[in-house]
Amino acid sequence: MEDRNFSEQEIVRRSKLEKLVKEGVDPFVEAKFDRTHTSEELEKTFGHFSKEELSNIENPELIKIAGRIKTFREAGKASFSTLQDQNGIFQIYVRQDAIGPEAYAKFLELDLGDIIGVEGKMMKTNTGELTVRVNKFILLTKSLRPLPDKYHGISDIEERYRRRYVDLIMSPETKEVFIKRSRIISYMREFFNSKGYLEVETPVLQPIHGGAAAKPFVTHHNTLDMDFYLRVATELPLKRLIVGGFEGVYEIGRLFRNEGMDTRHNPEFTTVEIYIAYQDMSFMMQLTEDTICYIADKLLNTDEVTYSGQKISFKQPWKRWHMVDAIKEYSGVDFWEKMTFEQAKEIAKKNNIYVEKFHNSVGHIINLFFEEFVENKLVQPTFIYGHPVEVSPLAKANAQDPRFTDRFELFINGREYANAYSELNNPIEQYDRFVKQIEERDQGNDEASELDIDFVEALEYGMPPTGGLGIGIDRLVMLLTGQESIKDVLLFPHMRPRGK
Repeated sequence: MEDRNFSEQEIVRRSKLEKLVKEGVDPFVEAKFDRTHTSEELEKTFGHFSKEELSNIENPELIKIAGRIKTFREAGKASFSTLQDQNGIFQIYVRQDAIGPEAYAKFLELDLGDIIGVEGKMMKTNTGELTVRVNKFILLTKSLRPLPDKYHGISDIEERYRRRYVDLIMSPETKEVFIKRSRIISYMREFFNSKGYLEVETPVLQPIHGGAAAKPFVTHHNTLDMDFYLRVATELPLKRLIVGGFEGVYEIGRLFRNEGMDTRHNPEFTTVEIYIAYQDMSFMMQLTEDTICYIADKLLNTDEVTYSGQKISFKQPWKRWHMVDAIKEYSGVDFWEKMTFEQAKEIAKKNNIYVEKFHNSVGHIINLFFEEFVENKLVQPTFIYGHPVEVSPLAKANAQDPRFTDRFELFINGREYANAYSELNNPIEQYDRFVKQIEERDQGNDEASELDIDFVEALEYGMPPTGGLGIGIDRLVMLLTGQESIKDVLLFPHMRPRGK
């Protein structure tokens, strides 16, 4: 601590701390403060009273409340100050004749950012502002660092993410986003629980990389002396539970993908995955639609939001569009026509679509065309279904055209929000799909899944027809709170070290 370079204000604050300790006042010794109210509860309880009504109450209630000092306004032998707690800002009024000259002098020595507890009675000022008239205060925590300028907050956006705790102190808007995030997850649980689905937990550390096309993080288990992966999906463990007899399970949790970072991607993120026995892709489409509409109505009391300058309508029903039809609409290429891989590669070349060496099928090229020509055109909620079997190793093939699967993705404003399908429950076909994934990995696709023989064996015991769904919670929070970057909906996003 002695080698650190403190600013002038930090030196002053530390000097005040030393003085307090010498006087026998340790501002870190208090273990608790029994509050009677929060700022929100003050407003609910006393906000409707007039100034006169508050002043005429016989035996007025003694208020105990605590918060961080945000402003001071000294006027001779009296001062107004605002304190901040989780729910908001409230005003206190401190008079020298009410708390005594010595205590008042100590009050004036406090700094912005200090956390205090106060005791007093309610009043309203001449302007009608609800205020605690203080008869006693206690310093609960001394702030040794000055807060940023109250009008500008943290001007460096990178510092906002690195010092989220300061951002939360200075920005009510930031705090509101994370309160809404918590509510969104709560409403999702509420909706699923109301339908009788069971919330479960599955391992974060997994011995086999699988459940999604993604590059995993690798760690080492010392006791077992073997490598494990941080999960890229919860899919395979949850489907094992369907094999075991549960008929509707979901998990809200963190996933980890060792990939890039941008405004839409963070290596650590949150999803919900839900699996329901005896249902299919169509049921999961309706469930997705109903879930998001339920959350939007509970959170915003509306079926419309404006996001990135686009008005998004959640009015039901949402559009359902086969991937091949969407590609034909925007590129003119008709992939309903059967063709060889070489023919598809030639069409890709003419349309300036780059084909990787592990893209070894017409299905891969269809998916590339969708990403190039269609994805960013989908503004209103749209279910794209009928993904090629080659890019859907865990989805059931369509009975009428086995080139495609009963899988869909939900797109809103050019971004994917959900991925779902009728789950493949044929263990023989699942084994063959895993083998094809291994071939892709050998050709350079480090996102391809590994062979999970235990999962194949689980399917051999019999999994009923099942619908599965995954929704990206971070992106959903971005949409419903109007945030452009995923970093603005993650309390602690991954950041590059300073100076790199």
